[in-house]
Amino acid sequence: METTNGTSINNHKFTIPAVNDVEQQQASMELEPTDDFNYSKRSQWLRAAVLGANDGLVSTAALMMGVGAVKQDIKAMILTGFAGLVAGACSMAIGEFVSVYSQLDIEVAQLKRDKLRDENRETTDEEEEQEGSKGDKESLPNPLQASAASALSFSVGAMVPLLAASFIKEYKVRLGVVVGAVSLALAVFGWLGAVLGRAPRVRSAVRVLVGGWLAMAITFGLTKLIGSSGL
Repeated sequence: METTNGTSINNHKFTIPAVNDVEQQQASMELEPTDDFNYSKRSQWLRAAVLGANDGLVSTAALMMGVGAVKQDIKAMILTGFAGLVAGACSMAIGEFVSVYSQLDIEVAQLKRDKLRDENRETTDEEEEQEGSKGDKESLPNPLQASAASALSFSVGAMVPLLAASFIKEYKVRLGVVVGAVSLALAVFGWLGAVLGRAPRVRSAVRVLVGGWLAMAITFGLTKLIGSSGL
């Protein structure tokens, strides 16, 4: 076959990409990450912060609801919540510090064993070895950071039921406001933790919310049961 200018196009080969190749290219583009940030690096302080906030909300609210089940006095409820805030923040900070420090000791000991093992081998690239050692040190857990994040987040979480109950004298309204404020805060903290860690948001918020409801309901019910038995 010849064109109008006398040149032939029979010698030209046109390659049509296969459908499977196109689909594979599209799939690889969709699976390609949008950024190179490793969100697992946030796990140390994020775990401590989210755990502290949830504990502050749930434990303080549960204590206040438990006391509210047998006492309608607002002063007793507030004092119970404040005591729970101080004791819980100290407990979370100390516990997190000890726990993370134990993890740090284990990882440092493992790094020393790896270093001794590498010294027995022939090293060919000193610069690469130094960069690897720097990365290992940066990935080590920080006990002080985890402890401070846990204590601070616990205090922030515990302030929610305290502030919600501080200005309401009516007993039933006070209980309802505490439950509502804590429920909203639990959902927000669960959603925020999922956003920072790039996890499913709705699932995380619902999981935290349901857990908080169960804790408050069990504490209120058991305290009400014991109080009504005359013990």
